Amino acid sequence: MRGLSQRQLAERSGVPRATWTNLESGSANPTLSVLLRVAGALGVSIEELIGPPPARCRRYGPDELPARVRSGVSVRQLLPDAIPGLQIERMALPPGRRMVGVPHTPGTREYLTCERGQIALIVGGERWAMDPGDVVVFRGDQRHSYHNPGDRPAVAYSAVLLLPGSR
Repeated sequence: MRGLSQRQLAERSGVPRATWTNLESGSANPTLSVLLRVAGALGVSIEELIGPPPARCRRYGPDELPARVRSGVSVRQLLPDAIPGLQIERMALPPGRRMVGVPHTPGTREYLTCERGQIALIVGGERWAMDPGDVVVFRGDQRHSYHNPGDRPAVAYSAVLLLPGSR
């Protein structure tokens, strides 16, 4: 622990080396007094010593996530790790751009939300005018397209979910 031997930890803490062996193997049932001395020797709080391990975090920059350009529309995945049955993407549509969506497998649901600008969503021949904050939910196995009818860039987020038991 911390690059120290059991002997060094025993000297620092006043806890016998044999107790350190039992602590490391998980066979010890230490008293609060022992835990306080162990925490002191390791230079941590007792909460940190007995609490769950810290979450492993990693920051991803936008250039580290898969991205592509289709019909002039930038599409970037938002999840760095694959989650079965879920895909979330950010779409940046320049003014006047249209992108035809690829129908997904039967039973798929798509949730589209407009963050900025305007989005015209066409699903199965029906047109939905979307403003910031709007969400449209539709069957993803239909023909659909995304269009920015405005004169400013638009940003939308698409979450595609394959429902359990769908075929």
